[in-house]
Order: sequence, then C-alpha cells, then structure tokens
Amino acid sequence: MNLAVKISLLSSGLFLLVGMLIGIVKHQRMLSSSDHTAPAYIDIAHRAAFLYSFAMLVIAKLLEFSPYSERVQLGAMGLVLLFLSVTIVGYFTHGMKNKTDNLFRERNFSTTWYVYLLTVGEIGGLSVIVWGFISSQFLGSK
Repeated sequence: MNLAVKISLLSSGLFLLVGMLIGIVKHQRMLSSSDHTAPAYIDIAHRAAFLYSFAMLVIAKLLEFSPYSERVQLGAMGLVLLFLSVTIVGYFTHGMKNKTDNLFRERNFSTTWYVYLLTVGEIGGLSVIVWGFISSQFLGSK
C-alpha cells in the first residue's frame, strides 16, 4: 500500500472521528437552545465530515489501481483532502459563531475566489484519480 492510499485511509478514519466529535457539540447545542436545534453550520459540518469520510474511502480504493507515480497520486489526493478539510473547519467555525444565515449573501473571498479554487482543486484532483483508474482498468495503461 503506497503513501497516498495510507493517507486517504487515515483521513477517512479521521473524518469519521471528527464527525462523531462534532456530533457531541451538535447534541450539546441542541440541548441548550430554546428551539432544540443546533446552529445550521454545526449541522452541516457534522454531516460533511461523515460524507467526506466515505469519499476518502472511495479515493483510497481508486488510488490502489492508479498507474501514476506516487508523487502524482499524493498531489491529486492531497488537493482533494486539503479542500475537504478546510471546508469542514470553515463550517464548524461559522457554526461555533452561531452564524445561521446563508454565508453566500455576502460577497467576499470565501464566497467567490475560495469557491472557485475549491471547485478546481476538488474536481481537478478527483479527475486525475478517476482517470488513473479508467486508464488502468479499462484502457490497459500500466
């Protein structure tokens, strides 16, 4: 198992753990609020961490069949992992500040350039990973 696969599997487990830990915060906020709901972005961070956990499992499996060098695999996986991680931190931070309004109402770096970078980074990195799988499993590249 190469380093990119190991990091993907580790990040999957860490996202799962983070999701559970955010669940504790979510539950505490639900118990202490008058309407028994958690801030919207705490809820989003909680769900995103679980979803990203499974996404990293898929990425780990796809990387096992990659014909690319370990460096390319690490770069592509690292790009996706970076943006997934930063996104969860952002959601959690906004949730802890109890920002329940739609963050996209205000135009700023996060709602414009960061989203563009995130889109290119996540889709670009995953595209490299998926293309590697297609190349090795369907097109016969080694």
